[in-house]
Amino acid sequence: MKVTVVGCTHAGTFAIKQILAEHPDAEVTVYERNDNLSFLSCGIALYLGGEVADPQGLFYSSPEELKKLGANVQMNHNVLDVDPDQKTVTVEDLTTHDQTTASYDKLVMTSGSWPIIPKIPGIDSDKVKLCKNWNHAQVLFEDAKQAKRITVIGAGYIGAELAEAYSKTGHDVTLIDAQDRVMPKYFDSEFTDVIEKDYQDNGVQLALGETVANFEETANGLTINTDKGHYETDLAILCIGFRPNTGLLQGKVKMAANGAIITDDYMRSSNPDIFAAGDSAAVHYNPTHQNAYIPLATNAVRQGILVGKNLVNPTVKYMGTQSSSGLALYGRTIVSTGLTLAAAKQQGLDAEQVIITDNYRPEFMPSTEPVLMSLVFDPQTKRILGGALMSKYDVSQSANTLSVCIQNNNTIDDLAMVDMLFQPNFDRPFNYLNILAQAAQAKLASTQDATVKA
Repeated sequence: MKVTVVGCTHAGTFAIKQILAEHPDAEVTVYERNDNLSFLSCGIALYLGGEVADPQGLFYSSPEELKKLGANVQMNHNVLDVDPDQKTVTVEDLTTHDQTTASYDKLVMTSGSWPIIPKIPGIDSDKVKLCKNWNHAQVLFEDAKQAKRITVIGAGYIGAELAEAYSKTGHDVTLIDAQDRVMPKYFDSEFTDVIEKDYQDNGVQLALGETVANFEETANGLTINTDKGHYETDLAILCIGFRPNTGLLQGKVKMAANGAIITDDYMRSSNPDIFAAGDSAAVHYNPTHQNAYIPLATNAVRQGILVGKNLVNPTVKYMGTQSSSGLALYGRTIVSTGLTLAAAKQQGLDAEQVIITDNYRPEFMPSTEPVLMSLVFDPQTKRILGGALMSKYDVSQSANTLSVCIQNNNTIDDLAMVDMLFQPNFDRPFNYLNILAQAAQAKLASTQDATVKA
């Protein structure tokens, strides 16, 4: 069985390993256009901010490892065309520019994503950089040494982390976003208000609710003109978002509107001999039970493994995702899973929300920390749809608990009374997640009483 893998970051690496574990006799050939693979791009900000001294630790595999496992690894090779009818790929060696055609029995599209680059005048300036892969990270690391002023465009997760990292390395940082809050896709204003104050307290200039109109190179650097102001900088970094890198299969398999490949529960595209995983594929989003595009490493590695398990026969179903994610900014743990209230409303779901603050452990202890918490739920079924937490205490694993609740269609009643350990070093007799769900119960009961009285 000949298996061709296109692209090799998270999904590709895990797919190759699982395929060879399940099918040691398979002829697996991987084509990767870069000179490296398996780079953890989520660690770029840690590297640029100096928290990770050795960037080689951000790689969890190598061409050599995959070769030892039995894969034919072709680095610096770009796939130019896929012919699903003939089951062939046309490939260019980027070193020699020679082109070859090879056949396959199964094709695995793990070609990833690429940063969105809007058509803004001046965006092709050498002073405007991308932040996606290892090569980008190296460029940013070197260029930041000569830059005093750095502007980050896009206040999603990557932009938020970069802004914090550069504010800790002595740079003058500006963070621009067309939305009026940072990370609005993940957190409500009660959370982002705190985050934005942290930025300002650490010298980051926020330019929110502003759209970039153009870039102008000047003798002193770069001017970024928005619809509301002008910002002088030495270096600009685009962090607007990503789109799937799936042009090779355009019109050949079923895709979402943005080009993400639609798969079934076994990672098969509409062509059963073509599999897709990672940033090139849509995910099954459990809070809405719909397909969505959520380019996260967690999704990629799971989907990659499932490709290997289901390559010959549909064996292990994809469980879907809750889009659980988190980050650490200025000493705070900030995590979320599932839908915000605004996102639930946009999806046409009937949803309610409760937001509370409570200490993670008893006040009689030598210290404790408040936890800001949100829970989104369906008021009819009481099913949990999403949640978020923020604290100077490490609440990251609580997002995973909420993620399991969403995965299993648990209700606020389940979470309110589910058994969790109690020991004053760690929490209260009721864990703060119990307390959060109990607050949701109280809000729902109050709403129902008001409806009855009306």
